[in-house]
Amino acid sequence: MHGEGDHGFVPFLIGVARSKGVSGYIGDGANRWPAVHRLDAAHLYRLALEHGPAGSVFHAIGDEGVPTREIAEVIGRQLDVPVVSITPEDAPAHFDWMAAFWALDAPASSALTQARLGWRPTHVGLIEDLEQGHYFRAVQALAV
Repeated sequence: MHGEGDHGFVPFLIGVARSKGVSGYIGDGANRWPAVHRLDAAHLYRLALEHGPAGSVFHAIGDEGVPTREIAEVIGRQLDVPVVSITPEDAPAHFDWMAAFWALDAPASSALTQARLGWRPTHVGLIEDLEQGHYFRAVQALAV
């Protein structure tokens, strides 16, 4: 999830880029991350509670797969640091515990969720959210 006030994965990656002086991605950066704006996820959560059959699984996905290189490029632009490829072997030292997550290729879809609950993500995607700059206004306390 992403959005103003986020304290999760993206702020951690920004903290790593600040502390290391480079915004990194692993390998060719083609691996993909699904994402959803937190307000879209909140709307889905409400719909699932009100209309979802007990035991159902729903996927809150706004962006089905954002290449990690694109995420790193926005972070690099916003912080004015180089964007670099980190080898898979060097990733744990560079990204710490986040390396395993940052290396995943995890495209996902909310097509079934949308069909079953009538939910549609309406807020900005991850890249546009990063471009707005709010992630970069205050120094994040999640640096490695």
